[in-house]
Amino acid sequence: MPFSVKAYHSDYPLTVTKETAKEAFAKAVEWHVIERFINVSISDDVRTYSIEEFASAMALQEIATTAARAAAEPSLKAEQK
Repeated sequence: MPFSVKAYHSDYPLTVTKETAKEAFAKAVEWHVIERFINVSISDDVRTYSIEEFASAMALQEIATTAARAAAEPSLKAEQK
């Protein structure tokens, strides 16, 4: 799923599309911290996030994925016996 990163530099809008969440997050942070662009946001075509909101959403998704794997592991081990 592609992600759009948007920002403003001297009142000019800039947009770039990245293929992964990790690439989009890296570009957003680069634009905000290094380039000092303002109003940096990341969109997944469903919702638009600030950098902070996107980082939180990514972390919550990683926690959910880890929890689901941990919950599935005991049943996988039982099936292998």
